Amino acid sequence: MRTIGLIPGDGIGPEVAHAARRCIDATGVKIHWEILEAGVGVMAKYGTPLPEEVLAAIRKHRVALKGPITTPIGKGIRSVNVALRHALDLYACLRPAKLYEGAPSPYKQVDIVIVRENSEDLYAGIEFDDGAPETKELIQWLEAHQPKKLAPDTAISIKPISRRASVRIARYAFEYAVANGRKKVTAVQKANIMKFTDGLFLEAAREVAALYSGKVEFEERLVDNLCMQLVQRPEQFDVLLLPNLYGDIVSDLCAGLIGGLGVAPGGNIGPEVAVFEPVHGSAPKYAGQNKANPTATVLSGVMMLRHIGELQPADRLEQAVRSVIREGRYVTYDLKPRRNDSTAVGTQEMADAIISAIR
Repeated sequence: MRTIGLIPGDGIGPEVAHAARRCIDATGVKIHWEILEAGVGVMAKYGTPLPEEVLAAIRKHRVALKGPITTPIGKGIRSVNVALRHALDLYACLRPAKLYEGAPSPYKQVDIVIVRENSEDLYAGIEFDDGAPETKELIQWLEAHQPKKLAPDTAISIKPISRRASVRIARYAFEYAVANGRKKVTAVQKANIMKFTDGLFLEAAREVAALYSGKVEFEERLVDNLCMQLVQRPEQFDVLLLPNLYGDIVSDLCAGLIGGLGVAPGGNIGPEVAVFEPVHGSAPKYAGQNKANPTATVLSGVMMLRHIGELQPADRLEQAVRSVIREGRYVTYDLKPRRNDSTAVGTQEMADAIISAIR
């Protein structure tokens, strides 16, 4: 029996995490779940939203399933999700966007995998507050070394992109494509404007692509053009390789193509550890209402099962999800043709239907 960490999170996190755990257990796979507390709800108890005990347990078990965690918008507490990825070197964010028949979407075919660099870019957390002494010092240095003048009340975020991290994530994208029978990798950036940062990312992608010539097709897209093309013809894309910020934004766009964030799973992969979680947030206003769609967390569990080599249980669970969505009877409100459909079921009732569909 394998031990896996389970972080329920907060907001709707405990509900969708519980539903996913039930569905995973119903496949018959032998897992002992260790419950790990993290998020803004545990700060009073631990003095931090990410206790060291949680990190130690994940390092020990090497795999965790995580519900969404609330991060207040604005100044103050930084994202627990970002801190977790940095602390465990979860450098690759994998977000599949697959359209299941029955999900509300104007498209017929979408099967895209977003590979997002997880450690650098504007999410590195290197920021300078407006009016702070160090910000004023930085502004003076910048004005002394380049012609642009900055307003004295400017706040600054630093966008670091390194060759090492760019090569590492590009290799991951191409290796993923080869291992999963994918045909094409598209490097997404804005190198025509950010010539040194995005330019370096693109240069690294080109270098790695040359090593896979004849095995995987390679193309380049500017991020703004990609967004338009995704809306017009998503079927032309396969694996998307992106820096951190673009990857976050584009993965939400792709979720919109397949029925919404409620069906968008994700995984954060590192050299030693992997943490799987839904793409969506914690939606605190829906907490405790048994209303949230559990599919994204269940499908994150499917990704987790495949990661640990439990391929048959993973396939059976995904097929069960597919059949429930296709039937459209026991699904949450967001998967109904009309969001106010009175026949919509709750979080746990949809999990019940998935469990019943497991063969």
